Amino acid sequence: MEIDNVQTSENGKGVSGDTVRADGREIVVTGKLLKIAGFKDEWYEGTDRPDLLIEMLRKTRMKADLITFMQRPPETSPKFGYYMEWDNLAAISLKDMDHWWKKQIPKQTRNHVRRAQKSGIILKVAEFDDELVKGISEIYNESPIRQGRHFWHYKKDLESIRKTHSTFLGTCDFIGAYLNGQLIGFVKLVYVGETARTMQIISMFAHRDKAPTNALIAKAVEICCEKRVKLLVYGKYDYGKGSGKSLAVFKKENGFEKILFPRYYIPISLKGKVSLKLKLHKGFREMLPERLILFLIDVRKKWYMRKYGQA
Repeated sequence: MEIDNVQTSENGKGVSGDTVRADGREIVVTGKLLKIAGFKDEWYEGTDRPDLLIEMLRKTRMKADLITFMQRPPETSPKFGYYMEWDNLAAISLKDMDHWWKKQIPKQTRNHVRRAQKSGIILKVAEFDDELVKGISEIYNESPIRQGRHFWHYKKDLESIRKTHSTFLGTCDFIGAYLNGQLIGFVKLVYVGETARTMQIISMFAHRDKAPTNALIAKAVEICCEKRVKLLVYGKYDYGKGSGKSLAVFKKENGFEKILFPRYYIPISLKGKVSLKLKLHKGFREMLPERLILFLIDVRKKWYMRKYGQA
């Protein structure tokens, strides 16, 4: 199965909110009725001292009802006494490239990777320079719609793209997929300890028949094995109600498995305590029937396609 475009957000949360810096780290508070605070880039700036997170939040004087933080894999046994729920991610436990190729992916996926090679796609680590930024811009501007919604990077200026991708430059790789010298897809890998995470992975619609996204994952696995990375993470495995099955199937066919890890919630206001008890902290969407969510997603997709003349 080939997915033409899949991505994760730069901040790891997929949402925006009030952000401040405390002790050199960014804390973001999201939500309107219920304000939830946590590290903006929690995967890369996790904590083993939640008491320090609480103290940092107090220093900022930002108003919040709940604090949340994750216990970063590969350590998945709960080790804190706070209220927790199981969260999930999609990850490949890596041994070596040969093991992934022969044992962790099916024949169909191997054929996709071979198809990319036969199509002339070249995969290589790219320097973060003007040429890469321009290539990323061309990919972003291919379509205003991605995954059935408005694509937030569409028509961004080059300086904004440069700023977006200038994070973690000392601990990341940009892997590019090139066809006849043109960048047609890329993945940004950020390394933390013995793990690597895809901060973004995206390919052009025009070349989906050549399976560039599968090829990018294969190259990412190869590089991670060379660096002796033990866990390659690609966002969540299950995004909740209405998320659909295609992305989960794509991840499974490329060797990603569902891994559970603890996510902790600490109420710091009466509203936070009540919301946590009533399970309101996951948002309004999780309270709706999945059939209704899927219907609304389909309506949104059709509206955007009509708006941009792609219906």
